[in-house]
Amino acid sequence: MLKISLKTITALALLFACSASVREQAWHAVEAFPKLKFESPVDLTHANDGSNRLFVLEQEGRVRVFDNKSDAAGAQVFLDIRKKVSFGGEAGLLGIAFHPDFKKNGYFFLNYTSKVSGKLETIVSRFQVSQSNPDQANPNSEAVLFRFEQPWDNHNGGAVKFGKDGYLYVSTGDGGFWGDPNNNGQNKGAWLGKILRVDVNSTAKGHYGIPADNPFRGNKERFREEIYAYGLRNPWRISFDDETNTLWAGDVGQNKREEIDIITKGGNYGWRRKESIDCYKPGKDCDEEGFIDPVLDLPQSNGEHSVTGGFVYRGKRLPELQGKYIFADYVSGRVFALETQNGKLVRNAVLLEKVFQVSAFGEDAEKELYLCSHSSGKILKLVKK
Repeated sequence: MLKISLKTITALALLFACSASVREQAWHAVEAFPKLKFESPVDLTHANDGSNRLFVLEQEGRVRVFDNKSDAAGAQVFLDIRKKVSFGGEAGLLGIAFHPDFKKNGYFFLNYTSKVSGKLETIVSRFQVSQSNPDQANPNSEAVLFRFEQPWDNHNGGAVKFGKDGYLYVSTGDGGFWGDPNNNGQNKGAWLGKILRVDVNSTAKGHYGIPADNPFRGNKERFREEIYAYGLRNPWRISFDDETNTLWAGDVGQNKREEIDIITKGGNYGWRRKESIDCYKPGKDCDEEGFIDPVLDLPQSNGEHSVTGGFVYRGKRLPELQGKYIFADYVSGRVFALETQNGKLVRNAVLLEKVFQVSAFGEDAEKELYLCSHSSGKILKLVKK
């Protein structure tokens, strides 16, 4: 019989915790609002205005609003821009963020795709709520911040979030197709494959300005001044940890690996030279000084094929999840709880299986967490068995 020392056993246990997903089997997902159903929901948020309302984004081009009550019986149309939105596959109305001073100015921001002269574009716009009805937006209030062409229909990114700095962060995919043929991820002159950051309270560039500490500010002849971080493939969902202001991203992989990243200013996350921790193009000797590895690598051989970034849980209803980053995989249906310390992986646990097609996570005003089921149209929440 092989004898193993206690020190070796401890080391092996730590290695397992840091390299594999541990299954907890103690949770399940239930309908948070059993009487409500949405069409292809892709985002959920609140306005931080004390109204206790939730807003759900429907990919086809509608925003719907309802009272945050488990017995809510109806969700009103807050805004309908389906005539503007090009919807299908990974395209459509993809992200929503309310201005930190929404209660005063009524501003909110959308990220959507539209066909212009037959070409797909990403559009990031500001809208305003109706002055006479807080449950309706003014569809004629659109002010376009910026727009850029999408060379293919997929990998559009689409998230918009405000940081505590008051700036708007926007995630963009690499433009689509296979392997980022235009090398947009590494091209600092391109909009694509990036996290962008803009000042929506400035009018220096029309309806926004460039924050003073953006990494490429002042270098507009060569680089996009809006870039905050780059080298990403398709950061579909991003979020901030409200306690630490850490910016998290779930970056969808190519054909071998998925990744969870902690985004830092000026960071280069490697794509297309790297796919997570692997070389991609070139197939070897791809490391360059300054590439930032993901905090979590997820091999697709384990079943994960399209990661959906989530949130660090800061609510009170589920104390066991406090401080853990909750995310999912759209294809495998697994929901995970990731623990880190000082930006390093400690443990990644599978909370539950077969919650298929989780397109997004969202928070309410109390920081409680919700899951958007893309296929069923239901909004789910986690409960302990």
